[in-house]
Amino acid sequence: MDFDINVLTNTEKVIYALRSLYINNGYDLYKMSKFEEYDLYSNKKDFLVSDQVITFTDTNGKLMALKPDVTLSIVKNYKESDKLSKLCYDESVYRVAKGSNSFKEMLQNGVECIGDVKNENINEVLTLALKSLELVSDSSLLTVSSLDILVACMKKITDVRSEINELITLVSEKNVHGIKAKYPEGNEALLDLLKISASPSVALTMIEPIAKRVGAYEAFLNLKEAVAGLNDNVVIDFSVSADISYYNGIIFKGYVEGVPSAVLSGGQYDKLMKKMHKRATSIGFAVYLDLLDFMLEN
Repeated sequence: MDFDINVLTNTEKVIYALRSLYINNGYDLYKMSKFEEYDLYSNKKDFLVSDQVITFTDTNGKLMALKPDVTLSIVKNYKESDKLSKLCYDESVYRVAKGSNSFKEMLQNGVECIGDVKNENINEVLTLALKSLELVSDSSLLTVSSLDILVACMKKITDVRSEINELITLVSEKNVHGIKAKYPEGNEALLDLLKISASPSVALTMIEPIAKRVGAYEAFLNLKEAVAGLNDNVVIDFSVSADISYYNGIIFKGYVEGVPSAVLSGGQYDKLMKKMHKRATSIGFAVYLDLLDFMLEN
């Protein structure tokens, strides 16, 4: 009997469409267990969207957890190889939903590219992120940033890690007044960077002199190659930031009309690889299907 796609819900149709998009672009479908040993998450809770994890004791006495994140499981099981690993998934994660106090099973689609990641691979991942948003909505936006350029500007203000983390929070809020009030010296490059929110073709001409001033020209060239050919529905905006303990380089978020928060999030996470003793570079993203439920089913 032929499968009738019309029996699927709109959310299920999106899941299959995203899976097809990734597989047709050379990504292998990756399946994983619903749970991992709790130790995988216990010392990386600041990497997780929520630090609350559902745990249970296995029959052998080990403390286990229903997985709250996909990337950590993939990195844990990554085997070093000369071949670039291009993986995609559609999996459930279990964590406290935003705006609630209860755990929820949440569906995610996404891709991970691990190994010797080049700028062309980063460009491919950004292109897939953009196409993923377009599969979901006719009105979408991908916002892209370079954490390396951002941090280089911050280091003109301070080298103290706690203060850089505070600056990242202020930047993500576009709190120019807060930056000026708390860090009145050396903030010119950072404030110039925060003024930029434009298509790649426009933004890159504004970023280049700033990157040269702060010694981040190589990071600028990486950004330029990463967004090559991407102009429609793409904005370079440095309020897009991430935890510098885990992320580096290109980071990005995706939005669709009708949903107030990012429905897609990704970036390079070489620092996470190093923390997990993996000699590889990496980039990936996840599409948060739980945030799309209301829009898709109405």
